Amino acid sequence: MRPCLEVAPDLLGCRLVQRIDGGPRRVGTIVEVEAYLGNGHDPGSHSHRGLTPRNRAMFGAPGRFYVYRSMGLHICTNVVCEPKESGAAVLLRAVEPVEGTEAMRRARRGLNGAALTNGPGKLSQAFSITLEHYGRSALRGALRIEAGPSVRSFRILASPRVGLSRGTELPYRFFVEGSPYVTRSPLNRSAHPLSLSPSWDRNQPEHSSRPS
Repeated sequence: MRPCLEVAPDLLGCRLVQRIDGGPRRVGTIVEVEAYLGNGHDPGSHSHRGLTPRNRAMFGAPGRFYVYRSMGLHICTNVVCEPKESGAAVLLRAVEPVEGTEAMRRARRGLNGAALTNGPGKLSQAFSITLEHYGRSALRGALRIEAGPSVRSFRILASPRVGLSRGTELPYRFFVEGSPYVTRSPLNRSAHPLSLSPSWDRNQPEHSSRPS
């Protein structure tokens, strides 16, 4: 089973899909993510101090959603990865709308453009993600992640994660260079290219280089 730091950049270009009964599909291309590790060396991770009632999904089966409310206001959506008991997950930070934009606008109370989905709370609201999605499969069901194109033509940049007070130096944020839907942050200016070919085939067994 692949490490969180491999899964995170591989989610870029995949599609987040939501289908609510009676409504249009909402689809967005994932353009920004953050990895949170459970190896005891990532103080920014919810799992850093061990299992709690809130973070129990991080220690469960991979391929499920870990959803939580941040600062009592915003819903944040993560995908659990690595084997059970690992405590690793990837935060979905931003998506670029592909289908169902009008439904997203209604969910976001009329907001438009990049402000529609350029942040974890924004994308969760645009896709009507709630705490009820906690622990559900991220691979099947009304809310799911689908594979993107087998060959990517964009460059991936890496930087420290946004808005943390601990683990601020760890370069575990990955995003699509040039996407207008990426979170606006001073960290964008100092981001560096991830050591991947700018156009690579998802079907290849391994990529040549990964972040350490």
